[in-house]
Amino acid sequence: MNETHLAYLNLGSNIQPETNLLKAVELLSGCGEILQVSNVWESEPVGTEGPNYLNACLLFKSTFNQTELKTKVVHLVESQLGRKRTGDKFAPRPMDIDIVLFDNISTDNAFWNLAYVVVPLADICPNCKNPLTEETVYETATRLRREVWLETRPEVLSQFR
Repeated sequence: MNETHLAYLNLGSNIQPETNLLKAVELLSGCGEILQVSNVWESEPVGTEGPNYLNACLLFKSTFNQTELKTKVVHLVESQLGRKRTGDKFAPRPMDIDIVLFDNISTDNAFWNLAYVVVPLADICPNCKNPLTEETVYETATRLRREVWLETRPEVLSQFR
């Protein structure tokens, strides 16, 4: 029997985001089991001009290790939705998927300062610990929401909640 892993994935899009978030969740559900889905949150783009982003977080269960999840699932889904990687990490995109936590281990400390990552994560994992501050994710999300504009868009993925 294969070992299962839990990953918290952050999905973001600012090119046809309502459509692409829905398609991403559907594609991901074919690669593993989606256990929870956050609200969708709208935010302004960071580092560039362009349309606002929609972000959501989901808890994903699969038999893929972290590297396999990134190469065989995340990059595949991003590509299927039209993602073209360029040198501009802030360029508008139809889909961006980040592995925030893998088996409860943070994959990148930079995520913990980004409201568009932490606020959706707090919807489904409020008591997880922020590895930088030891706050709960809920406490970090509350603090970050005071600093940036975010608005919930509950209608976007309501069929998965």
